[in-house]
Amino acid sequence: MHNKSEIVKSVPQKGFFGHPKGLFTLFFTEFWERFSYYGMRAILIFYMYYELHEGGLGLDRGTANSIMAIYGSLVYMSGVIGGWFADRLWGTRRAVFYGGILIMIGHIVLALPLGFTGLLISMLFIIIGTGFLKSNVSTIVGDMYAENDNRRDSGFSIFYMGINMGAFIAPFIVGTIGEDISFHLGFGVAAIGMLIGLIVYYVTQKNNLGLAGLDIPNPMNKEEKKKAIRNFVLGIFAILVVGLILYTTDNLTMALFSLLITTLGVLIPTIFFVVMYRSPKTNKEEKSRLLAYIPLFIAAVMFWAIQEQGATILATYADTRTDLSVGSFELKASWFQSLNPLFIIMFAPIFAWMWLRLGEKQPSTPKKFAISLFFAGASFLVMIIPAKMSGGTELVSPWWLVLSFFLVVVGELLLSPVGLSATTKLAPAAFAAQTMSLWFLTSAAAQAINAQLVRLYEAVSEITYFGSLGIMSIVLGVILLLLTPIISKAMRGVN
Repeated sequence: MHNKSEIVKSVPQKGFFGHPKGLFTLFFTEFWERFSYYGMRAILIFYMYYELHEGGLGLDRGTANSIMAIYGSLVYMSGVIGGWFADRLWGTRRAVFYGGILIMIGHIVLALPLGFTGLLISMLFIIIGTGFLKSNVSTIVGDMYAENDNRRDSGFSIFYMGINMGAFIAPFIVGTIGEDISFHLGFGVAAIGMLIGLIVYYVTQKNNLGLAGLDIPNPMNKEEKKKAIRNFVLGIFAILVVGLILYTTDNLTMALFSLLITTLGVLIPTIFFVVMYRSPKTNKEEKSRLLAYIPLFIAAVMFWAIQEQGATILATYADTRTDLSVGSFELKASWFQSLNPLFIIMFAPIFAWMWLRLGEKQPSTPKKFAISLFFAGASFLVMIIPAKMSGGTELVSPWWLVLSFFLVVVGELLLSPVGLSATTKLAPAAFAAQTMSLWFLTSAAAQAINAQLVRLYEAVSEITYFGSLGIMSIVLGVILLLLTPIISKAMRGVN
């Protein structure tokens, strides 16, 4: 067993832009993992609702958007499983590697012409694989810094930039191949991206990461392992039985399944908070920090509910409501998925420099979250303008989407890397990886809620849809700003 201080001391403190050289390994592992995931996601919505003769599955747009939201929710919800395996069985480093293998298999299945069945099988592999990889690789980043290291937020911002560099180039490569040649060939390129990420991780981890990620924070004894296996088997059996009953009674509908995912998206994080708070392994100071984390969690859910619609509602908007002709040049609808990572690549270094420059004078975490909600709300409110100008029918300028993506990115840079960093600092010691999974549950809960919201887009006007969500975000931001002094006090010295 190695404690936190031993892990930090064992890793060289400089070597990658003034940060531990292990950041290089994690930077490029996530670069390629995000290339594969966002490349796939850039064309998946089109693959689902394009007609069969266009190479798609022929689903209606509302169903396709709902499936995308459910998929996104389950991808991040599975972080609970990945965090548990890392905390209790494997450690974070092994969990990341196994996750990458499963993700690659999922993309390979999607690259095969297996229709809707292939889509479901690939989703299963990618959902579980991302659960193993996504939260745990961020936990390793946190392991490389001491709790009082002022470089922590800067390090997470650099790491976050690596994530988005992969996400930026993916739509141009995977998206163009998918739209111009074949969706399946595009998915195959995504699989190659994940393979490259696995190779980078495997070859460089030993020299660069030292002891980071090898520790198992809360290892299981033999009796606990037996109980876990029994519960796992019973759980799978129960799911199969319920699914069979619903199928045979013709009740296994997309509406029911999306409602179930929405319920789980809210229920799972609630149970998480209760279990960690009541655990005897969580001390008084950690309990206070957990309570402070709840309003931050709620704010993040609201933010991601808007941000994640960039791959559903705004992707559909780019394909059906946007004039893609710029002079004689024709844009691809999938390319708009590169706007979010492009702006992050451009501005993440500025934010990283700004936090280092401000040091202890920078805004507190709750204030950063509140401001991020203002920008998220504004990103939807601006979409009212083209809706009003076009009457909801005529094609609109692509610059409106550019502005919307830009505004939400400013909010994302105030919330996402800061939220990752705050989570590693607020996490109870016995639940380190699982608390990081809780952070990713903010996106899971948001997209679970989106599974219901995206249905409203087809039922109400664009002005009503974008306006209502935009105002909700801004109101919640004001409430969080007013609660900042109380939250900061409960964080017990964590800024």
